[in-house]
Amino acid sequence: MVVAAALVSCTQASSDGGPDADAARTVDSVENADRAEREAGEAEPTAAPSPGPALVRDAFATLQATLDETCTPGAGDCAYFLGRVTRELTELDESMRADTKGPGHFKKPLADMKALFDKLGDDRSEAHLEKHFSEIVGTRDGINTWMQDHPDDYR
Repeated sequence: MVVAAALVSCTQASSDGGPDADAARTVDSVENADRAEREAGEAEPTAAPSPGPALVRDAFATLQATLDETCTPGAGDCAYFLGRVTRELTELDESMRADTKGPGHFKKPLADMKALFDKLGDDRSEAHLEKHFSEIVGTRDGINTWMQDHPDDYR
């Protein structure tokens, strides 16, 4: 088609216009539009897909990393620890819900996390988290025990 368009263009240049000139302009316009579309597609930055939830094993690994940590409610050292455990539980919850095994496979830990999140609500202040210290740590430890009984989920 490019060769044909070039021949038509050459013919047009040597003639006085007419129907062949109109056809050449139409072919050139279509080719220019196609080329512009291809170049625009090449120039557009490809957006990186937004990451989905972490794999269950990865989310569990970060939760497990908190097992040797603790704090003393009322001593002023709980904001980071309880905030981290709560965040890790939230990420594990998201991972379990998105896992290919389906949320039914993770029924017990998901129910435990839902009960905790219902108690916590949206308040993530240190005082509020300290008030629920036992529930937060208990949920973390209970999920750790459940996961230990399901090694295929984290190995």
